[in-house]
Amino acid sequence: MTAVIQALTARPAWKALEAHHQKVRDLHLRELFATDPKRGARLTTEAVGVTLDYSKNRVTDETLGLLLQLAEESSLRARIDAMFRGEKINRTEDRAVLHVALRAPKGASILVDGQNVVPQVHAVLDKMADFCNRIRSGAWKGHTGKPIRNVVNIGIGGSDLGPVMAYEALKHYSMRSITFRFVSNVDGNDFVEATRDLDPSETLFIISSKTFTTLETMTNAQSARSWVLEGLGGDAGAVARHFVAVSTDAAKVSAFGIDTANMFEFWDWVGGRYSLCSAIGLSTMLAIGPDGFRALLHGFHQMDEHFRTAPFERNLPVLMGLLGIWYSDFFGAQTVAVLPYEQYLKRFPAYLQQLTMESNGKHVTLDGTGVACPTAPIYWGEPGTNGQHSFYQLIHQGTRLIPCDFIAFVEALNPLGRHHDILMANVFAQTEALAFGKTPEQVKAEGTPDWLVPHRVFEGNRPTNTILAQRLTPETLGKLVALYEHGVFTQGAIWSIDSFDQWGVELGKVLAQRIIPEVENEAEPDLGHDSSTNSLIRSYRRLKVRS
Repeated sequence: MTAVIQALTARPAWKALEAHHQKVRDLHLRELFATDPKRGARLTTEAVGVTLDYSKNRVTDETLGLLLQLAEESSLRARIDAMFRGEKINRTEDRAVLHVALRAPKGASILVDGQNVVPQVHAVLDKMADFCNRIRSGAWKGHTGKPIRNVVNIGIGGSDLGPVMAYEALKHYSMRSITFRFVSNVDGNDFVEATRDLDPSETLFIISSKTFTTLETMTNAQSARSWVLEGLGGDAGAVARHFVAVSTDAAKVSAFGIDTANMFEFWDWVGGRYSLCSAIGLSTMLAIGPDGFRALLHGFHQMDEHFRTAPFERNLPVLMGLLGIWYSDFFGAQTVAVLPYEQYLKRFPAYLQQLTMESNGKHVTLDGTGVACPTAPIYWGEPGTNGQHSFYQLIHQGTRLIPCDFIAFVEALNPLGRHHDILMANVFAQTEALAFGKTPEQVKAEGTPDWLVPHRVFEGNRPTNTILAQRLTPETLGKLVALYEHGVFTQGAIWSIDSFDQWGVELGKVLAQRIIPEVENEAEPDLGHDSSTNSLIRSYRRLKVRS
């Protein structure tokens, strides 16, 4: 084995966890709760208005102690401090990782190459706020003098998933006189359906691309440009009144026809999946207003400070990250289900898919050697109670261990009769059922025929976290996203991987650029791919001619 692999699996805490797992792997949550009547309260912790009940996890006090020891042996504290100091912890790209600077308050100091970046962040926030106020008040007019009534965000990856998730999550607080749409897929259906019922004279496009070269984004941007010009008489001057950019390349933005005064900057120390708090969140600020956006940032910052300062045994992101490692690396769990009992959070699991899997879906460590254990389980989920009528069957009685995060709020944003009490009762019932199940004896006692008993037995011992907050507000959403961000950081530090690059998305994009002319050009191309790809391209070209 290489040195880095040995450094992970040879750590005393790791070896102790391996031995400990053999002793406790069959221990049932029924027994853990029966022998510790106060377990539910004892293994619940609260910080910055977020409560985490992790008592229904298959852990003992010894387990937790060893996991915390593993965090210490992995130099987690030093890695946290390095991130907040602005050190270039994204090693493969030689970049700092400072999404925390995007939500730092005025007066804070976070250095990158010796320069405090916080004033730059707030200058962009102020520019965003001024622009949003002009749009929301109607002071900004389109090319024909009409106010903006539709906003379409064009981006992909972090430039889309974050804004879409935040808009849906905070729709309760959004300005309903403006329609918001999001286009990401290069599939033309996405653009056509997003704009089908919109009036170009009342529509503003936000083009979000750091380099202004992202294939999908710029393809959609050019279609948007054509759509606007076609609808407004072909005057190229209309572009400047109906497009703004979130980018760093002023020359390309200007060449597109966008006034660079309406270009909102962000920095190379902001990764796409961590960029919601940057100018990428412009559509979010337009929807909920500058004050709402600053409340969102304040929520992020509160969880940042908790992660930075709290002892690991009471640190919510650290605890969640460590529990994830316990199941992934010692129990062999391959997925995590995220189950928000809040309809506004319907896109939250999709958002977490990029955050978790693009960050930690890595097969090598920081020094380029193979990882010693599985990394980055698959994240998935749907809002409750919808999921209860589809995939919960697998979680309850299937053959796979699927740790679950339940997310719920004490107050309903739209109180409606008994709805919220019923919703919350389902949260509590599901975590109880998953933990304790139903034994054969209990099933028989209900008068169930012997032949039917096995079908109605629930093994239980399915682990869950319950995350509870008072109300889904912009501030609460910030806390929730930061909770998962820092949980991802915790796991990446222990696995000794770079959680902040994404080379895995590059190869397919490069090959696509090679194949595009091979499917577009009229002349028969000289193909040099494998036999399958060559055959598929030829079939597509042949069938395209017929259609």
